[in-house]
Amino acid sequence: MISGRPGASLVHGVFHWPVRVYFEDTDAGGVVYYANYLKFMERARTEWLRARGFEQDQLRAESGILFVVRAVQLELRRPARFNDALSVTCRPVALGRASLEMTQQVLRDGAELAAGSVRLACIDAGRFVPVAIPSAVRAAVESDLGDET
Repeated sequence: MISGRPGASLVHGVFHWPVRVYFEDTDAGGVVYYANYLKFMERARTEWLRARGFEQDQLRAESGILFVVRAVQLELRRPARFNDALSVTCRPVALGRASLEMTQQVLRDGAELAAGSVRLACIDAGRFVPVAIPSAVRAAVESDLGDET
């Protein structure tokens, strides 16, 4: 367990967040609808940030910033189905002044179902223009970038 996050784990610098597939996540074919993989990944990124002590609403209120998706790439390899217990990972791989890139996977019993990369931009919440990532957030990301063991 990480920072009071039941089910969360950090293994070799990769954050894992558990997700259960609900009926509402599936399509008419009984498999997870493709857009829901992006939702699972969004939840894992939120929990990754939360596990480092940062809440998105507090970052907006106190620092005036938001993290927004600038680009996303998703590859679907195998289907997830109703009631599957999944692990959604995220790992920061690049950090810019106002950007962060992460790789993510959706796993079932260690098998990769989906893989993606997400480029996030740090923006001013009022003006919607890029701004520097706050130093405390930057330090947390940098520690994860260096944690490959």
